[in-house]
Amino acid sequence: MTLVDGFDPSGIRVGIVGLGGIGRHHATRLESLGADLVGGVDVDADARERFVREFDAEALEDAGELYDLVDAVFVTTPNRFHEEYAVSALERGLHVLLEKPLAHRLESAERIAAAAREAEGICMVGFNNRFAAPVEVLKHYQRAGRFGDIRHVEANYVRRRGVPGRGSWFTSRAVSGGGSLIDIGVHAIDLALHVLDFPEVVEVSGVARSEFGGRDDYAYIDMWGNDSGPEDFDVDDSVSAFVRTADDTTVSLEAAWATNRPENDDFFVRGTEAGARFDRASGDLTLFESGVGGDNHLTDTSVDTRDVDTHSAEQAAFLEAVATDEDLTRNTVGQAMTVQRVIDAIYRSTEAGRAVRLDE
Repeated sequence: MTLVDGFDPSGIRVGIVGLGGIGRHHATRLESLGADLVGGVDVDADARERFVREFDAEALEDAGELYDLVDAVFVTTPNRFHEEYAVSALERGLHVLLEKPLAHRLESAERIAAAAREAEGICMVGFNNRFAAPVEVLKHYQRAGRFGDIRHVEANYVRRRGVPGRGSWFTSRAVSGGGSLIDIGVHAIDLALHVLDFPEVVEVSGVARSEFGGRDDYAYIDMWGNDSGPEDFDVDDSVSAFVRTADDTTVSLEAAWATNRPENDDFFVRGTEAGARFDRASGDLTLFESGVGGDNHLTDTSVDTRDVDTHSAEQAAFLEAVATDEDLTRNTVGQAMTVQRVIDAIYRSTEAGRAVRLDE
């Protein structure tokens, strides 16, 4: 991964708050980038011991002790605790990379955003899918005008079977803030809005459902994590939604942990001059165009791109911003707030049984 010229990432001392799976995933990639991984924090003693074994770095129980040792922190805790650790780190003048979503509730996200506005350090939100090579190419063509005006994005992140272990924090509304929508649907919403350059969203209609997680008479073939049963599942496992912006650009969303249909990770971009299909899982990118040269014709172009570790690319962008003290232009807290407001509106629409406006 190439960073700014002459920059040695080992000059930035980094810590991780939350040493579960995603925290260790980030730790591995930080080491491969050559960053100075100083230590980590977790309330669970087993997680701390595992971190020490795997990374030969200090593991602490108190975040304040870690903050004294580092320049930047990655917050990879369950959603409910994002605010506690991100705000305290920002108030200490540290730089923060905060895993998605911004928070488990809109009110909590707003408090993080307020802290980020007042902070000396930068705050980046971990929507890593933006760093996939096909997405970067798609954005290049968009900026070049190849698609004309993009009027609609169809965003899908659908698993046939992929409910997390019931009883984990993922399936507890009090800790996660929601289910499939806030876990994987958040990526689909962010990518769609990223393609559209984050327009003003005015109205959302959606239904978040729970159809499988509360049952024991179903085939949980791909369930991951320990399963404590249906009584420990109080979140959605699928969602369908429609988003309208101020200029009538639209987004349709399908996201699910479990459905009776094939998996679908496709994003379709519809523009006035061309369109595109991006498969988030495979990385395939196809452009759809038409012409009148010679005769009326349609052209489908397959675009080959390189494989990119999106979390490493995300980390590199964060470390560059820290090193150069430059303002972030993507993965900003402001953009993450727009995503959070859409999520909140989908849940409100579900409860109200109608479309809701974001200014309600």
